[in-house]
Amino acid sequence: MSEEIRHILEKVALLYQKYGVRSVTMDDVSSELGISKKTLYQHFADKHQLVSMVADHLINTRQHCMDEIYVKDLNAIEELFEVARFVNQMMMEHNPALEYDLKKYYPEEYQKIRNIKRKSMYDSAFANLNKGLGEGIYREEMNPEIIARLHVARVEGMIDQELFSVADISSREVFREIMVYHIRGIANQKGIKILESMLKTDPFFS
Repeated sequence: MSEEIRHILEKVALLYQKYGVRSVTMDDVSSELGISKKTLYQHFADKHQLVSMVADHLINTRQHCMDEIYVKDLNAIEELFEVARFVNQMMMEHNPALEYDLKKYYPEEYQKIRNIKRKSMYDSAFANLNKGLGEGIYREEMNPEIIARLHVARVEGMIDQELFSVADISSREVFREIMVYHIRGIANQKGIKILESMLKTDPFFS
């Protein structure tokens, strides 16, 4: 991908996140970027392709940020705290109109994103559970495959069933409760001591 296309995708992603997808026209995009529609259409056949490429760009960007967390020298519980910080920031920047527009007007893109998010959540949870087991801070008798699936179902359920508002989901208090609830269910006594220590000293959750 060229730097020019990457720049366009980043700018359009900001527009979609701010205003949603439907209300942002190709005219709006060309005006915001300071380029002609002719130039824009040299890179993208139509709005549908632009939406698809922006979706891919957002997925890849977020995955890259997650990968940077996983390569740090953190134990499994510290890793969960870092992931929670990143997801919390992402939720604060989230515009429900973007997801609504994708679901209604670009259902294939919406389903693609949903499937990728689901797999990413599962893989991340499964890897973290096995990491914690290897470090001796998670319960030996638990089943990582079942817990990872439960984790995905819980996260998706919070959003899909509208039991929590966007403000709720993006608040530190809710994230703190989710983290404590999850970790206390999977950690052994050694892990719980790490959790309690971090809750006292980590400024994000204390």
